[in-house]
Amino acid sequence: MSGDRNFLPLMIDFSGRKVIIFGGGLVGERKAGLFSPHADTTVISTDFTQELEKLRKIGRVKLTPYDVDSLSDAEIHDLLSDAFLVIPATNNALLNERIIGIANKNNVLVNQVDSIGDVVVPSVIQRGNLIIGISTLGSSPAISKYTRKRIEQVITVQYENMIRIQDEMRTYLKQNVPDQKIRKDILWKILDDEAVWDALSDSYEKAYKIAYSIVLEQINGMDH
Repeated sequence: MSGDRNFLPLMIDFSGRKVIIFGGGLVGERKAGLFSPHADTTVISTDFTQELEKLRKIGRVKLTPYDVDSLSDAEIHDLLSDAFLVIPATNNALLNERIIGIANKNNVLVNQVDSIGDVVVPSVIQRGNLIIGISTLGSSPAISKYTRKRIEQVITVQYENMIRIQDEMRTYLKQNVPDQKIRKDILWKILDDEAVWDALSDSYEKAYKIAYSIVLEQINGMDH
């Protein structure tokens, strides 16, 4: 389905970037819910769902009332000014295609709702700072969902706190162990220690104490 497209998975900082969504229905609502925590998000439509109105009231999105079907190419061009990403989500397929064409001419990235555009939104698993994106580039949404469920069985909620422990131990080791290889080996010992993982099921503090004891043991062993 992706044809000759050449996709590269990336993590992009959307801070301060402008996302324009055409269409205030359920699809526009879903897209706004996805992007609004990360980007300056505007929804353009004649009507808006109740959820979009709620997002507007709490300052998450901007709602711009326009009869999108009657917009000229020049008006669409102006609305896309400074946009980083546009999402055509109206119920008019021809209008969506027109928006895509104008966005392409102006080098604005497009996330298409029913096809593969410049940007593909993957199925996401997030455990703190561990983020995993899964996509089949539209070939099989079922496989994406199936893969996500399988991975979620392995990547448990304990991973979020393990990342915290690794970050804190890494910072401590940088201050106390000059050899990068030794630091790496110690961090792996923590990762491979079942007692740390088991403790994470109880509390972060308990797991932290075990990890810290591993670090001290390894550092003290270096002194002998």
